[in-house]
Amino acid sequence: MSKKGLYLLIFQIKYLLLPIIKCEAMVRFLLSIQIDDAYLYPILWGLGALLFVLLSVSLVIQYRNGFKIRKELEELDRVRQDNIEYDLVLKAMKLSTWHIDAKKRTLTFDADFRGGTNNYFTATETPLDLIPDLLAPNDSQRVMSSLEDLISGRKMIYEEQYQTRGSATGQPYWEQSFATVANRDEEGMPTLIVGASMRIDDQKHMETALINARNKAEESDRLMTAFIANMGHEIRTPLNAIVGFADLLPVVESEEDRNQLISEIQMNNHKLLQIIDGLVSMSKIEAEAKSLVKAQVDIVPILQSVANEHKQLVDGVTVAIATRFPYDELLMNTDADKLREVIDNLMQNAVKFTLHGTITLGYNLSEGDHVRIWVQDTGKGIAQEDQQRIFERFVKVDDYIPGAGLGLSVVKSHVESLGGIIGLESEINKGSTFWIDLPLM
Repeated sequence: MSKKGLYLLIFQIKYLLLPIIKCEAMVRFLLSIQIDDAYLYPILWGLGALLFVLLSVSLVIQYRNGFKIRKELEELDRVRQDNIEYDLVLKAMKLSTWHIDAKKRTLTFDADFRGGTNNYFTATETPLDLIPDLLAPNDSQRVMSSLEDLISGRKMIYEEQYQTRGSATGQPYWEQSFATVANRDEEGMPTLIVGASMRIDDQKHMETALINARNKAEESDRLMTAFIANMGHEIRTPLNAIVGFADLLPVVESEEDRNQLISEIQMNNHKLLQIIDGLVSMSKIEAEAKSLVKAQVDIVPILQSVANEHKQLVDGVTVAIATRFPYDELLMNTDADKLREVIDNLMQNAVKFTLHGTITLGYNLSEGDHVRIWVQDTGKGIAQEDQQRIFERFVKVDDYIPGAGLGLSVVKSHVESLGGIIGLESEINKGSTFWIDLPLM
């Protein structure tokens, strides 16, 4: 037998015996009184009948009371079970329940967040005037206005999303709350408001990620559209020149004029090949990243060769190519062809944007067994707002300079495939310095 059943049995026995005990005391009292024998037996029979009736009534009453007690105990168990299930639901949903005393204008949390997170409020009555100080500035006014509408009876349902300021023990988080009016006074004004809150950090992070992805996709579409239009122009310009000068060749009689036309055709052909090479490089980046051929190579001859090649492409009167090589030899475990392509692209970029002054190619050793290779120019420079996106695909900061906006994005991809990083320091009208940090091993 359970404890509950034992307690019930003892309770019932106690109240069943109580009338009997009382009747026994009454009989003893009557027997102590001197009564004539002629009246004694009728009195005793009457008392017996009365005792039987009382006992019967008592049994009926005690049975009904016992039945009522059993029902109350069963109801108590059911309520206790409902409370357990309710708490499990709150825990699974990580809900925090609370209520507002509309007359006192106080907030009390009945149950804090399930999930190990701390709330700002305790179970004590917190004045509503303190709530705005705990919410993000952009949300506090909106949330309080919505709560005041509920408290004043202007609306029946409250639903808001907001961000907290953060507390001494925790970071700011996102929260969604629901509330409604539970009780009203005789005039119909709300007196009690009940609500629940839940953490929605994951939801907000997902929304932010989706927005960023959408914006990135839209920006990519915009850049692709601009790229296609730009490519049409970039390819058409040298191609038209090649076709036009080639058409003139048969009718030109002067050898000097003929050589000039051939030179122009060769120059425009070189421009066209650069554009096509950039497009091809972009299409092969991922495949090439998987097929790197690293070996121990001396990078000084590679840098010297690139510098010498570009000395022939600039006007020596206005632009000079200089080098700063502190060592005659520097061994590095890298892909020589990929490294050469990176340095060549950086030099081409410097030549393109430098009309006078000096372009310097150099390197120095940095901490952590890394080498920094840099290309410094005295060109037009890059605005601060453009420096963050200069390495993105199809980005051109100067529409008047030939190119597809692919060169620096190709460089960045190659540098990353070699295990390095790329950076930029630039100032308008003073020049730019592009640098890459690569591991020696």
